[in-house]
Amino acid sequence: MPVRDAKLEFTEGTAMKIGFIGLGNMGAPMAANLAKAGYQVTGFDVADVDVEGVTKAGSAVEAARGADCVITMLPNGDILRALAADIIPAMAQGAALIDCSTVDVESARAVAQEAENAGLLAVDAPVSGGVGGASAGTLTFMAGGSDAAFAKAAPLFDVMGQKAVHCGTAGAGQAAKICNNMILGVTMIATCEAFALADKLGLDRQKMFDVVSTSSGYSWSMNAYCPAPGIGPQSPADNDYKPGFAADLMLKDLRLSQQAAEAVDADTPMGQMARDLYQKFVETEDGNGRDFSAMLPRFEKRRRS
Repeated sequence: MPVRDAKLEFTEGTAMKIGFIGLGNMGAPMAANLAKAGYQVTGFDVADVDVEGVTKAGSAVEAARGADCVITMLPNGDILRALAADIIPAMAQGAALIDCSTVDVESARAVAQEAENAGLLAVDAPVSGGVGGASAGTLTFMAGGSDAAFAKAAPLFDVMGQKAVHCGTAGAGQAAKICNNMILGVTMIATCEAFALADKLGLDRQKMFDVVSTSSGYSWSMNAYCPAPGIGPQSPADNDYKPGFAADLMLKDLRLSQQAAEAVDADTPMGQMARDLYQKFVETEDGNGRDFSAMLPRFEKRRRS
């Protein structure tokens, strides 16, 4: 029987109690999968949402109080810091705070230190896999924290995802996520540019895909998430670029990558250029609310400047 389908029991036959804060497009299906697996899940969101199998709390503190683990899925580091200040005093000694948000490395480390000072375990564990992966329980977790903290969180990762990598100490999960997504943003732009160039050179898109997908231009952006409609596996391009991973979320991650690069004096010119292009696409063009692969129709319409 798959782990995510099994009822997980803990000490004295009592199912582990989970507090889940942030029941949005990602958090809600993650919490639902935990409840389905037999955990006692109490959830809170600023919006009044109902999640199957999840007991609704009146506040974040209520969701956190008495929980063995508290999972957060939040928009940014400032909200994480403010929430942590509220819930950490209410959490029991030895409980784990597992943040699955994508935030800046500095916030992740600051919250982890605050949690550890209070006698808690802390894990920063941003995810890859999008809403589809959250629903299917096939997310990948990139985790930072102590060995003990990761060990406590690992059974939950097994339910919510298909892979969890312990990347290092506090903040390492966020570092891995922003490095990964900087690569993704850059390669998607290059893939879209290449298709637009191929069009102007009179090269058939399917032939382009057949060559590049099996040659040195191979990438996840080309092979698994092709931005050209009707080419390769099904992707948001085949659904009028409705978001699987929204362009504004890519912009957020690229901004985080450049914030981190500035903090450690790393030279990332391609990451900086990708951030600038996605910022223009989202804020002054038609990219807001579209998938990040909608860069292809953007390049199709443009001439060389």
